[in-house]
Amino acid sequence: MPGPGKPPAVLFSFPKSAAVGRVLPKSKIYEHSKARSQLKNLFVEQVEQIIWQYKLAPETIHLPDQPDVAEIQLFTVVLKVPECSPKVLDCIDRAIPFPIIFELAFDNRVKLIAAYKRLTTSGTESATSRPVLSTYFATDWLPKATRRMPIPVVIHMAQLYAALLQNLLPWPARQKESLSAWVTRVEQAMAKRREIEKTRDRLCKEKQFNRKVQINANLKQLKDEFEKLIH
Repeated sequence: MPGPGKPPAVLFSFPKSAAVGRVLPKSKIYEHSKARSQLKNLFVEQVEQIIWQYKLAPETIHLPDQPDVAEIQLFTVVLKVPECSPKVLDCIDRAIPFPIIFELAFDNRVKLIAAYKRLTTSGTESATSRPVLSTYFATDWLPKATRRMPIPVVIHMAQLYAALLQNLLPWPARQKESLSAWVTRVEQAMAKRREIEKTRDRLCKEKQFNRKVQINANLKQLKDEFEKLIH
């Protein structure tokens, strides 16, 4: 569910000039990510097909790149079951050296999901960049026939990436907040919300009055911290 001040998620219609429409063999993903048998089994159980749908890049959509975002890939993952393990998406993400927005497809429904990806380079200049991934953020399942909207009007690739992620994050960015800081704050809020849920469970199970008072005070503090993070 979207947070306060956050409009419902939308599906975007991408320019035909950026269309790729190429099926990616699972074997290539395994090879690049050095996937072990347990992870391969997840692919077999959950994934029917991986399709590289669009390449959003300066030469395909006429937006200048940025040092941190040269291009963005749009992948459709056709599922055999109504769920996709984050381990599967993480494996694909680490095999591709660009940000990816995933569109999961199952039973005439679609869901958008992505992690904020940035590349880090360690060691010498010849060292390869390694992706650093945030938590995965997702929309609810939407009907496949949902009307698609034009992509946001922006001035460069980094702004486009932020706009596409904004569609997935549950709480809006603050004024002048960087994408990295925004994602970190959202992750902190999500962790705080999980902590609130666990504390509520403890409160319900606790029988001693003194302990209930203490847990309730802790719960109030957690709620205050959560509200500060999302507003």
